[in-house]
Amino acid sequence: MKTLAIATALASTLFAAPAALADQGSSCHFHGSKPASEAVVTDCASQRKASLVKAGKLDASWQAVKQDKAELVDGKKGKEWKVSFKNPAVADVAKQTLYIFFSQPGNFIAANHTGQ
Repeated sequence: MKTLAIATALASTLFAAPAALADQGSSCHFHGSKPASEAVVTDCASQRKASLVKAGKLDASWQAVKQDKAELVDGKKGKEWKVSFKNPAVADVAKQTLYIFFSQPGNFIAANHTGQ
């Protein structure tokens, strides 16, 4: 009986753990290889941009910037989504464009200002 109680407690802890560890961007985490639609990827890119602003990795001026374009490109491991945002308010011309990359199914890969 004691073993059953311990097993039940352990199982309930395991089922509750993923919800407790989920972060703000977890709604944009996908499994499988089904390609994500452009609408899904652009929504995830906007969420990721907002989280970068909130974390202080991007200036607050990026918050209001709208998406420039989304395209499917050849990446290191096959096709991936590249979503760009242009912010003319940034003084450094090399950093006026933000690129956010996602796998073809829609999972975040990286964000940078180089587009590579």
